[in-house]
Amino acid sequence: MNKTQRLDPDFALILVTFLLLGIGLVMVFSASFVAAEETWGDGYFFLRRQTIWVVLGLIGMYFASRVPYWKLRRLSLFLLLLNFVLLTLVYTGLGTDMGTESRRWIDIGGYTLQPAEFSKLVFIIFTAAFMSSRSVRIQNFWSSSFIPLFFGGIAFIFIVLQPDLGTALVVLAGVGIVILLAGMPMKQAALLSLVSLPPLILVTIKEEYRVERLLSFLDPWADPSDTGYQIIQSLYALGPGHIFGVGLGRSVQKLFYLPEPHNDFIFAVIGEELGFVGATAVLLLFLIFIWRGLKIALTAPDTFGSLLAAGIIAGIALQTVINIAVVTGSIPVTGINLPLISAGGSSVFFTLIGVGIVLNISRHAVK
Repeated sequence: MNKTQRLDPDFALILVTFLLLGIGLVMVFSASFVAAEETWGDGYFFLRRQTIWVVLGLIGMYFASRVPYWKLRRLSLFLLLLNFVLLTLVYTGLGTDMGTESRRWIDIGGYTLQPAEFSKLVFIIFTAAFMSSRSVRIQNFWSSSFIPLFFGGIAFIFIVLQPDLGTALVVLAGVGIVILLAGMPMKQAALLSLVSLPPLILVTIKEEYRVERLLSFLDPWADPSDTGYQIIQSLYALGPGHIFGVGLGRSVQKLFYLPEPHNDFIFAVIGEELGFVGATAVLLLFLIFIWRGLKIALTAPDTFGSLLAAGIIAGIALQTVINIAVVTGSIPVTGINLPLISAGGSSVFFTLIGVGIVLNISRHAVK
């Protein structure tokens, strides 16, 4: 095969990313204006904050697309160590709950950062670097797959204690996806799944609110004013949308009925205001995004680049599926936002850096 370097990164991936970001900013403003006006006295509060993070993320994406991606292999251990330092800081005086029941952020000079979002990207980089090493023998579980799974397990514990089970599972799933793509034998994968199931069940049932979420998923109408409230309000938003929606800015459910309308449940507002057509358009954009990303992974010049691109895209795809499944009542409620669209500074920032890395890999494709 002949290696060729593209003059420009993948244009289709850039275009789709900007379209998703544009839709996100419009919908964040639409979904948050009334609540921001009521809470902060400024209807543009969430839009302004999200715009700043998008700009910072685009700057990060640009630099990530220009710096050769293979340098990340040498930085992978440093990034892993930095990630654990940040996860530890959550439990110090720098940690903050941002007015929620979860301590997930660190506050540095008035600016907040969510280390778990950094974990999603770091563990894909570390696992891709480790599993693509020439010294790794994939058939030997203890000297190959076990290493990234061990560190991923430690991060899982850190994040679950915040508590944030949804993000912890996404981080661990990212590690698992890269290992599978690296060629982990199916017998090992099946055995690992069986061994992992009891601890995951234990973590789920240990907290009463997680059990309540599971039961409310099975029958949200059993407790419509409490545990089933989120699912019911989300479905109430999707229903009136019909084909073309009730109109941009005219959502009723965002008016203090739907929880987190600009964040975890923003897709419900999209369905209500833009209807089936708008929701389908967003889904198609994500499908194109995933297609271009996987194509880049398949044409990467080396194993590290291939695993890295595939892992980043698979992680974004997994979050998208989980978020939409929650909004449509297909799985129990969990706090996973919609990538590139939901409000959330750390999320959009690190997601865009991940996209920049994939764009960098696209510049060195094998044709």
